[in-house]
Amino acid sequence: MRANTVKRTLLAGGVSLGTMVFEFDSTGIGRLLATAGAEFVVFDMEHTGWGLETLRMLMATTRPTGVVPIVRVPATQYHFLARSLDIGAMGLMVPMVESVEQARQIVQSAKYPPAGRRGAAFAMAHDDYEAADLVDTMRSANEEVLLIAQIETALGLENVEAIAALDGIDILWVGQFDLTNFLGIPGQFSHPRLKGALERVVRAARQHGKAAAILVTSVDEGRAMLAQGFRCLAYGGDLWLYQQALRQGITALRSPG
Repeated sequence: MRANTVKRTLLAGGVSLGTMVFEFDSTGIGRLLATAGAEFVVFDMEHTGWGLETLRMLMATTRPTGVVPIVRVPATQYHFLARSLDIGAMGLMVPMVESVEQARQIVQSAKYPPAGRRGAAFAMAHDDYEAADLVDTMRSANEEVLLIAQIETALGLENVEAIAALDGIDILWVGQFDLTNFLGIPGQFSHPRLKGALERVVRAARQHGKAAAILVTSVDEGRAMLAQGFRCLAYGGDLWLYQQALRQGITALRSPG
């Protein structure tokens, strides 16, 4: 299996930067991200309505670029997790992880025996259609897959230390929009309760040798999150970045020179 450079960077204590894609299901998006310097991309299934056929094309056109393709599945269900990996995803993001039992189900669905219960099918998209020693392939796949648990509810936050302690979970990703909703402070991103929650997630990740991650929408916000201890950042999403750049240009052209 190919090396997951993002996972290796984070395991070594480094920082990894990428982005999210919600709208532009283009054969060129992976190459665009690579030339922009993104190390990973999260392709979203939770909110976009994209199915596995769309994701299959995105995996096939992104993997050759060197950008690590990650799929955010819509729910903690085996067919979303295992099939996303089979079509070429090198990582999985799972929303609203709230318990150790749920986190364990993620690991079990994503890893081959003896570490999990992922079904076996080889010389397919996930292993680049290469016939190889099956034991080595399964061992390598288990080592390289990147598993992300989103902490974005009050219950998930309550159990974050136990989730972080589970072997196989690599990243705790704060979903700050949902988290403010579930904490009863919708959209209040400077609220002390959210700030305390971010500190707790970073602390839990650090204690258990995992990485804390978050989506940021500006360079200043990203630098603040890095200073706080987050080591994995998604800088914006395709639709927002495009809209922002287009708005800035059009507004400038309409203004007096």
